[in-house]
Amino acid sequence: MTKTARGLAALATVAVLAFAGCGGGATPTPVNDHVLRIAMGSPGDAQIKVWDDVAAQFMKAHPETKVEINYQQDDLYETIGELNLLNGKNPPDIYFEWTGARLANRVKDGFAADITDAFKTGALKDLFDEATLKQYTLDGRIVMVPYSHDVSNVLWYNKKIFADNGLTPPKTWDQLLATCDTLSAKGIIPIASGNKDLWAAGNWIAHLVSRVVGEANYDAVLAGTGRFDTPEWEAAFQYVADLRTHKCVNESVNAIDDNEGAQLFFGGKAAMHAIGSWLVSWAIDEAPTLDFDYVNLPAMPSGSKGNQDSVMGVATGYIINAHTAKMTEATQFMALLNSADNVTAFITAEVTPLARSASSADVDARTTSLNDLLNSAPAVVLPPDTGYDLKMAEALETAIAAVLGGQASPKDALAQVDATLGRK
Repeated sequence: MTKTARGLAALATVAVLAFAGCGGGATPTPVNDHVLRIAMGSPGDAQIKVWDDVAAQFMKAHPETKVEINYQQDDLYETIGELNLLNGKNPPDIYFEWTGARLANRVKDGFAADITDAFKTGALKDLFDEATLKQYTLDGRIVMVPYSHDVSNVLWYNKKIFADNGLTPPKTWDQLLATCDTLSAKGIIPIASGNKDLWAAGNWIAHLVSRVVGEANYDAVLAGTGRFDTPEWEAAFQYVADLRTHKCVNESVNAIDDNEGAQLFFGGKAAMHAIGSWLVSWAIDEAPTLDFDYVNLPAMPSGSKGNQDSVMGVATGYIINAHTAKMTEATQFMALLNSADNVTAFITAEVTPLARSASSADVDARTTSLNDLLNSAPAVVLPPDTGYDLKMAEALETAIAAVLGGQASPKDALAQVDATLGRK
């Protein structure tokens, strides 16, 4: 999933890369230098091995072309690394992106090629279902090669801790608070969260907010229409304050990062962890004996305006740069990436691509269940940091952190969001 950089470490890395963004915004003249450049946030060692192998396959089949893959630190790529590369001297020909506002911005700024023909008659023909391609289509044009989709947050739980304490996975808000009370009284962290970079708690609590204010209100306010400091949003944020009152989340929530938060869950110090579907592969690698499962976000109390079966999810893919002189090579590479053998290799690396051939593969049962959850969701909510403007997301996530950490009341935190964004 996605992470939002907030710290000096990212800025220091940017300083090293700053030369790449000094082109003054001029559109580079497309030249085929026979180097196919690909950029993404780091997908982890297992997936990197697959990507590197696909690159080797491509270069063997196309000896005239060299493939270079730039794996950036996730937070850096999401915030400014991607745009630095796109505006740099040697921009990527293919690059990772999320659907939603980010994809729309890449199209608006001229960095996304119309690749519709590649799916109709070209190298990408028949690799994806029409239904899959719909979410990668803007104004009738396919502008991204599908990669994967993720449920951005569910409530993972340690089955042994729950069984040992006579608990069942909470399905309502009141059950969740009662579960927190029981666990915290026994010295067990109810919900582990590492929110130092703001997105980790920001995502699942934003989902909670959407359940209270309603999906339409949530989308409109995050998209720029209306204010945050309203009775509806204050009521939603009061539930965030309740999480603190009931000691649901570790005291260190805003001081540790997402990896440290996950380790509390992996190590059995926390009974639950609110994060996305990528936890499956993460846990298999780092806590192979952990017996865990998930429940969707518990339903909020009566009177809430959102769909209580909604799912927070994202779809990701790879854009082919509209400025590339290597369109043929780029589409051929993406076709190779989504070939049946390479899709199988990705599944072994614990990611399930959206290519047709993945439907017959042997996938972890929890991953299959999450895919079904997303595909059957009556409403899909976008995370703040990948579905909407990053400045807005940071302001909202900062407010969530302040209420979760006890530094601000719901009303004051929301007023600060409006002040930061200049909303009146």
